[in-house]
Amino acid sequence: MSQQRLSKVLAAAGVASRRACEELIFEGLVKVNEKVVKVPQTLVDHTFDQITLRDQPIQLSTGEKVYYLLNKPAGYICSKRRSSGSRLVLDLFVEDKGHRLFTVGRLDKETSGLLIVTNDGHFANQVIHPSNHIHKEYLVKTDQELTHDHLVAIGHGTLVEGSFVKPIRVKKIRRGTLKIVIGEGKKREVRLLLDAAGLKVKSLTRIRLGRLLLGNLPVGCWRSLKDKEKTLIFRE
Repeated sequence: MSQQRLSKVLAAAGVASRRACEELIFEGLVKVNEKVVKVPQTLVDHTFDQITLRDQPIQLSTGEKVYYLLNKPAGYICSKRRSSGSRLVLDLFVEDKGHRLFTVGRLDKETSGLLIVTNDGHFANQVIHPSNHIHKEYLVKTDQELTHDHLVAIGHGTLVEGSFVKPIRVKKIRRGTLKIVIGEGKKREVRLLLDAAGLKVKSLTRIRLGRLLLGNLPVGCWRSLKDKEKTLIFRE
């Protein structure tokens, strides 16, 4: 077993400078084997230990990097751990057996739509890092006709995970359907925003990440991302 300091392993993965990696560890953003570690000098073995930053795996492989755009179906979970009867997003990638894939961020089980799947930990951390302020757009179908008061209530925001959040934009599309753009991307944020406005979500689909659009990719299908499309994620 070859062990190295945790901060060194993070820096070697291209996450940030050694000093910046130490700050990430101090902030409690790094986990080793699903436990938060706040000591940069902690010895780890990257070939054995599971190391994550903001719940995204750190990848040290120098092999081929792959980037996929998936139209996630509802009913699938963004996890590598399978509970009884669960279906994993990675089950859809049986054709790619040569890479250690993971999802970039998460969509909850019943949310469908645009999801990036890759084996590039550095790229994944860039996408989910709050400092990049990447907008995410969702198409939402609700249980009733939308009124002006509903839209105002959604726009006022609500508490999510102890923080007050507001959507960037809310627009009614038709009777019971709206588009909502958020920047935070906290857990179940869109559902909680609508719940606070007295609305029940019937279906929720992410259709845009930055300037990258889901387009007409069929549900459950995926394709490789072009280099130009990767840069679209970071533009607004």
